[in-house]
Amino acid sequence: MGLYEQVQETVRAIRHRAGSVSPKVGIILGSGLGGFADGFEDKVVIPYADLPHFPHSSVPGHAGRLVLGRVRGEPVVAMQGRVHVYEGHTPTQVAFPARVLCALGIHTLVVTNAAGGVNLDFQPGDLMVITDHLNLSGYNPLNGPNDERLGPRFPDMTTAYPADLQAQLLDSGRRVGVALKQGVYAILAGPSYETPAEIRMLRILGADAVGMSTVPEVIAANHMGVRVAGVSCITNLAAGIGGKPLSHEEVAETANRVKDLFTRLLEEFLPTVSLAGASKGL
Repeated sequence: MGLYEQVQETVRAIRHRAGSVSPKVGIILGSGLGGFADGFEDKVVIPYADLPHFPHSSVPGHAGRLVLGRVRGEPVVAMQGRVHVYEGHTPTQVAFPARVLCALGIHTLVVTNAAGGVNLDFQPGDLMVITDHLNLSGYNPLNGPNDERLGPRFPDMTTAYPADLQAQLLDSGRRVGVALKQGVYAILAGPSYETPAEIRMLRILGADAVGMSTVPEVIAANHMGVRVAGVSCITNLAAGIGGKPLSHEEVAETANRVKDLFTRLLEEFLPTVSLAGASKGL
């Protein structure tokens, strides 16, 4: 069975469980941020383990559940946790859940993550609107044969994060009193944290934040013609900046500390982006 057929089989399984819910916006919730989906109205929860072909996360802070429901009346679908190449998954498997969300009919994918702050002006707890990314992971989910039913062989990434969605995020932040940073997200393969020399390199290259996820999902969504908005939660200062050892516990603690700000931002943003997509006939 090919990738396209696997995606369609997973979509059918979700629709069988979700009934009439037809999401227009998808959200991928990163480390420590999954609690946002617990507040959905009329929610349907599906463990990843119940879905055919769906990879399972092994990282603490990633619940491994798909949640369909509504935010202020607008239909959405969220992933509570994601998978990573460092867990042993292939790049194609890592991007598979994002492809499933796109195949469900969403017009916009919102990607979130926990990231280390490379920009010296950032502090733990800042939320950063992703303006662009650097793929320094060494892999791409589009490697291998291309199925034109999913997207073109060579997708354009010039507007991987459309400027109007960035502006909507910033406007939403202003309306609810959440100050947002803006910057470039860089992905390295992990799972070890970066060295101070690597962080200096990233700063020279123009990165403002660094992590081990998100980019494969963004590439897959662009491949399938779905627009992307991105938010990084700066959970720690990157190596060589904060003067203390890095740990996943710090990442989880900071994400938990800013969850209310994060929730306010997304609750304001999601209905506006859903309505904007509907007005464009998407």
